Amino acid sequence: MILVGTSGWQYRDWRGRLYPRDLPQRQWLERYAAAFATVEVNNAFYRLPERSTFADWRARTPDDFVVAVKMSRYLTHIKRLRDPQEPVARFLDRAAGLGSKLGPVLLQLPPNLRADAGLLDAALAEFPPHVKVAVEPRHESWWTPAIRDTLTRRGAALCWADRLGRPVTPLWRTADWGYLRLHEGRAQPRPGYGRAALGTWLDRIAATFDADGEVYVYFNNDPGGAAVRDAVTLAGLARQRGLPVTRAAYDPRHETAPGAA
Repeated sequence: MILVGTSGWQYRDWRGRLYPRDLPQRQWLERYAAAFATVEVNNAFYRLPERSTFADWRARTPDDFVVAVKMSRYLTHIKRLRDPQEPVARFLDRAAGLGSKLGPVLLQLPPNLRADAGLLDAALAEFPPHVKVAVEPRHESWWTPAIRDTLTRRGAALCWADRLGRPVTPLWRTADWGYLRLHEGRAQPRPGYGRAALGTWLDRIAATFDADGEVYVYFNNDPGGAAVRDAVTLAGLARQRGLPVTRAAYDPRHETAPGAA
């Protein structure tokens, strides 16, 4: 199953695109969750929400909705993976407000953090087995057999990442599930993705993961609603190929002329 969504849902320039202009912002989550079955909460990286906020999101979304959450930068960028016990415990205590709707936890590492298999292993050990963890390293020193072995042993997914239509990570399978982030495409209007690029990513997913595995795909190219359009396009291409994919609905009647949003 491919679970497709976007990284966040509260973008002002999505008004007149995903969101009707007369829809109050306080109702955007409900509208988003009617269109997509999953979202990646990116702003938790900057400020970890209270447990009550996570619980509110759980209450306002359908039963099948899944929320991936980006780990607080306190662990990844301030502590730089050191002393993970307290940051992980605090994160999980708050994210527990989502209940069964908690999806993968994303650890995005700093671009200047060099590989350390021991630190990574210790951080991953703090997550209980039922919590899926994806790791997005951004320094080339991480692409070694030792890091791949650590991820595999802990059942953590290497986060595949794309920028400008090309992979910026190895396409390792380190778990029975996958995680893909699409940051920026090359198609017009920028930063959108073209159908060929999206089709290539579907080829990679189909060739790497079993039919009963889960692959989470999030578009992080939010300007101008590109993420919404691309998520819907990817879902449509998946259906054409007979690949199981979650809902992705986009009403073009809400689209405004360029520059009008």
